[in-house]
Parts: sequence; C-alpha cells; structure tokens
Amino acid sequence: MEVTNPVTFAHFAAMPSEQIGSLKDVSSTQDTRLRIAAIGFLNPAPLMWDFEHPPLADKLAMRYRIDRMTPSECAERLATGRADIGLIPIASLAETPGLRILPGCTIASKGQVRSLLLVHRVGQPLDKLRSVAADKASRTTLAYTRIMFHKWGNPDVPFIPLAADLDSMLERADAAILIGDPALLALEERSNRFERTQEELVYRDLAWEWKALTGMTFVSAVWGIGTGIACSSPLNDGIVRDFIGSRDHGLANIDALVAEWADKFPISESTIRNYLTTNIHYILDGECVEGMRGFFRMAAECGVLPRYNLSLEEFAAKF
Repeated sequence: MEVTNPVTFAHFAAMPSEQIGSLKDVSSTQDTRLRIAAIGFLNPAPLMWDFEHPPLADKLAMRYRIDRMTPSECAERLATGRADIGLIPIASLAETPGLRILPGCTIASKGQVRSLLLVHRVGQPLDKLRSVAADKASRTTLAYTRIMFHKWGNPDVPFIPLAADLDSMLERADAAILIGDPALLALEERSNRFERTQEELVYRDLAWEWKALTGMTFVSAVWGIGTGIACSSPLNDGIVRDFIGSRDHGLANIDALVAEWADKFPISESTIRNYLTTNIHYILDGECVEGMRGFFRMAAECGVLPRYNLSLEEFAAKF
C-alpha cells in the first residue's frame, strides 16, 4: 500500500498531548488519525470501552477514527489499505500477506460461544447434508466449519452465501450458518420458531463442536495491523497500550455494558452478562495462540486456506 504520510506507533506514543490536540486544526482533507475498522456486533463491546466512554473517549477520538462493519468487511478494509487497524477474522492473516497482529486482544471461546451456530433439521446427519446456507459475515467461521465438515465426512458440501435470516436460509439449504448477533437472536427465538413452524431443529454451537473435535480454543478475531504502519517494536508502543487498556477497562465495566446493550438488544441482561463474561474470551493467551496454530495447520491440510506460519512467541501470555 502506498502511504503519503507513513505513521509509526512511536509517532503517537511520543506525541505530546498539546500536539495531539492540534490534530483538530488540520484541514478536512488531511485526517491524520489512524483508521480503525471495528465490528458492530455485541461481542467486541468490552474491547471498545475506552473508545466509546469517558474519560478517554475524547482523547482517543483525536488519535483514531472508528468505523463499524461486519468482520469480513473489516478484513477487506485492512487488505485494501482503507483501514490501518482492524478487528479481523484470523483467516485474513493467511489470505492477505503482510498483515500483523496487534498483541493482547482477541475474540475467542474456550467452550460454548452461542454466537456461532450451525442449524439443521432433526434427523439430517452431518455427513448427509447436501447444502449449507452461509452468512458471509466472518470468513474465519466458514473456514472452521469447512474443516469440521472434513472431519464429519462431508468435505464437499456446497456453501451458499445468503443473508442471515434462518427461515429463508433453511428454505434454500439443508443447514444454515449464523454468526454474531443473528445467531444470538436465533437462540432466543428458538422456542417461538418451533411454535410457529413445528419444525424441529438442531442448533450446533460451532466453538463447542470445534473443542470437541480438536480440544483447542476457537479463536475468531484479533486486531490486525495494516502494511501502511511501520512498527518495529509494537510491544513497547502506546497504541498497544491504548487497545489493551480499553479491553481491561471494558472487562471491569461489564455491568455498564450489560445495561447499555439490554436497552438496544432484545436479549435478557443475564444472557448478555454470561455471554460477555463466560462465552467470549478476550485475552490473547497461550491457549489462543496454540488454537490459532492448530486452525492454520488444519486449514492448510484441508485446502481451506493457504499455508500460514503463525509467529507469536513474543505475544503469548504477556497480556
């Protein structure tokens, strides 16, 4: 990517507060803030705390410009140079050479995740499914599911890209993959749907299925760094501290996040709290790194992704 004014991590880390404030005075055609592609789902809410709440939101708004979108759109923004940092599905690391990981933060699950579902009709075995309607919001979830279908003895089942609507997906295919908020809502509506349709469905939690098949953590996303940012030693950089600090403050304010999301999302407070504290894991620790390595190894073996060698020794278990 060609960058007219390359910005280094150290540039912001060393910038005096009065100089940061002066960024407001630059012309409207020259926004020097780092462009952040963030996910608009519930699951990254703790990671975004400082960017959305006082006392740090105004200060961070001088350094970063936040846009919200689906995980796959985050990956596209970063790959095409339209974002500097993005919360990307980890499959993007294998698909886009040169992307790096901002250490410390992740969206992962070490058990049931609730927000990644494979739904199919009762009585249809996995190895006999003829088609799967797939929400394209996350490339990584589709890659994980492809690997699992290899293990389930149905490696060539076609995936049909469709919008995330369970009824219409099951009209077109034998099974459906739902990701993020649509998956959470589908679980909440499970009883209502049965009463309405009298159709018995199996709701498979994909993180739980992955754990059962491989024994590994399901890692969905990490903060990725685009090729337009120079960073020779990100572990010592202020930008890393901004993102890890936001994660830590978000995890310390779960009650406030639960109250916020309960007002705008038709799910109970107890479900939201359990989701943010138990279903989702936010720290990029050693188990997550090993889970990522296993995912990339199996994805290459199954021909799902190009071969990718993850090098994260310096990141593991430090945050």
